[in-house]
Amino acid sequence: MTTNQEITLFYSPQTRATGTRILLEELNVPYELHVLNMKAGEQRRPEYLTINPLGKVPAVRAGDTLITEQGAIYLYLADLFPQAGLAPSLTNPDRGAYVRWLFIYGSCFEPAIHDRYMKREPGSLNETPYASYDSLIDMLEVQLEKGPYLLGERFTAADLLWGIALTWTTMFGLVEARPAFQRYMDRIGARQSVQTVTAEDATMAAEHEAAAAALSKPMS
Repeated sequence: MTTNQEITLFYSPQTRATGTRILLEELNVPYELHVLNMKAGEQRRPEYLTINPLGKVPAVRAGDTLITEQGAIYLYLADLFPQAGLAPSLTNPDRGAYVRWLFIYGSCFEPAIHDRYMKREPGSLNETPYASYDSLIDMLEVQLEKGPYLLGERFTAADLLWGIALTWTTMFGLVEARPAFQRYMDRIGARQSVQTVTAEDATMAAEHEAAAAALSKPMS
């Protein structure tokens, strides 16, 4: 399948949108960045709220299709450009595990991390979407110990999602950098797409910080 759909990524550096940009680099397709300075609150302006009423990034427009939420974006884009080989086909036996890990991220990992970050006492095993933080992290460790990727030898879009998420959450001490996680993060972090976007993000984030600071200065 080929597509001529124009891709626009609504973006802010060093956010969840970073992973989507890395995915687009891995897919090796042209795309346009619509950059929002979140330090200046641009994601809350009316024009962007028509794109995503929650005021969050990433959002992607592919032709006439608008997609938000990381798991949905990864699923959609990797399927839209199958020539990159980042998603098992619908009839591939690995498809179920691939989709499962994309959805575990948003349905379980994010809620668990937010509860941990906010120091909220989670409910009982039957009352949380992730059972318990420890059981979730242990399950991920068991999967990655089989390595080198979530689906064994096959690298997929799901690995970009999880590799970047683990890098950020271990950096802030929300997840312990267990040996299996560290090996996985090192493997994902060594990819050229990750290194390129990370470096460009650092520059862009500094520019946004400076611009926001200038806006906040009282006029003399």
